[in-house]
Amino acid sequence: MSMNRRTLMAGGILAGPILASAPGLAGGGAAPAADLPGAYRYGVGEASVLALHEGGVKRPLDAGFVRNAPLPEVQGALARAFLPTDTLPITFTPLLLTLGGKRVLVDAGFADQGPPGTGGVLRGLALAGIDPGTVDAVVISHFHPDHILGLKRKDGSPTFPNAQVLVPEAEWRFWMDDGRIANPPDALKANLAAVQKTFGSGLTVDRYSWDKEVLPGLTALGTPGHTPGHTSFRLESGGKRLLIASDITNHPALFVRHPDWSALFDMDADQARATRHRMLALMADERVPVAFYHAPFPAAGHIAKADGAYEFVPLQWGVDLA
Repeated sequence: MSMNRRTLMAGGILAGPILASAPGLAGGGAAPAADLPGAYRYGVGEASVLALHEGGVKRPLDAGFVRNAPLPEVQGALARAFLPTDTLPITFTPLLLTLGGKRVLVDAGFADQGPPGTGGVLRGLALAGIDPGTVDAVVISHFHPDHILGLKRKDGSPTFPNAQVLVPEAEWRFWMDDGRIANPPDALKANLAAVQKTFGSGLTVDRYSWDKEVLPGLTALGTPGHTPGHTSFRLESGGKRLLIASDITNHPALFVRHPDWSALFDMDADQARATRHRMLALMADERVPVAFYHAPFPAAGHIAKADGAYEFVPLQWGVDLA
């Protein structure tokens, strides 16, 4: 399938898949999902966004995943969304922006350091004909492992060797605190180890502040709660906008439909809940398109008000988001 820039950009925000051929498809057999890179390109004004399917995991669903809702209610929400009620599929979608002539990756995935079923960012880039060495910047939203481990490969070498790495100042202060590193709380030990593995040596890192442009056209928005320095972004180009929400919600079938519910991963549940309400209301009221990290691929669409809460309306191929 061929898609040139004029086709891609017509009308402001248009979308199209990058299709892969895989063994077995032409002959009617089904190739394993892990063998099929996923990449989906859409435009935001004069910028382009390449959603990269890093992969996913299936997390066993137990009473602790949603900390403030009974398990039967959580299972009911999943059943209404036609999802399994014993496991939760969690997917990961970093974004490669082409903005002002620069290639900017928002969050890094796992590279070759993740669980089985991940590592799709590098396959998606290869499918799109993009060498990781041509990525100009990697902007990190927060320091959970599924967002940072992909900055390096298992051997410690940088995955994106020529990229400027930009991280939130507030997140850096929390996770790189000498006292916290020396005496890590039990609940944070694994995450602190991932942070040290990533940022302890071998990378040059620049820090950015909230409410300022990280790069031209990309503004950092403070959305704390999930982590202390959790950040979302506003992409603006050619009079169009996209809100890159990062992890203000986990799976939308649970946390968009039920914004008061708190996921196990939210470090400050009350603050995360307040952030989620504020941002979902903004998305719905302003009808601004949004990209999530953990929504079903390609993880972009709109937020609509529904029954006193919200619903995620996924983008449809070939139709304007804005």
